[in-house]
Amino acid sequence: MRIVGGRLRGTRLAEVGAGDPAAHLRPTSDRVREAIFNLLINGGYGAPLADARVLDLFAGTGALGLEAISRGAARATFVDDGTAARTLLRRNIDLTRTADTTEIIRRDATRLGDVRGAAYDLVFLDPPYARGLGERALASAVAGGWLTDDALILWEEGTPPVIPQGFDQLDQRRYGETLVTILRKGAA
Repeated sequence: MRIVGGRLRGTRLAEVGAGDPAAHLRPTSDRVREAIFNLLINGGYGAPLADARVLDLFAGTGALGLEAISRGAARATFVDDGTAARTLLRRNIDLTRTADTTEIIRRDATRLGDVRGAAYDLVFLDPPYARGLGERALASAVAGGWLTDDALILWEEGTPPVIPQGFDQLDQRRYGETLVTILRKGAA
């Protein structure tokens, strides 16, 4: 696994192999991550990365948030309650030398509570597949004020997620077993 674009392009991240099912680690492949960021940059969603505040829920290795930092995001906050994930996150933050623009929060993404500080412009949501955790995490983020009024959500799942009220689906693409759905907050 490596950073595929931006100022940190080519930086190798900590090895996790094919993932760690016991720890619910299923890293987004370089190919899917590159496709996701091509969608963000070229998809007509405004300038979602320039100086964005990024929230990476079910962060795992942190590859999505670190990729965003590499491509111009101002700050990334990683939320994961797994010990193995947080160990990998710390290692990847060290490898990318991004400690000054990142934060790790040990918390269940489905129970975020109230946000401390400013809300987030861009959210990566990559829960364990087929357990309804993405829907619960997004509801928790809304309830706790974690999202700006027009936040962009990039959601990875194995099957089409249930889109909550208050969000517009902008795009949806399949990459092998991964279905990527892009939402915008603010729908009536």
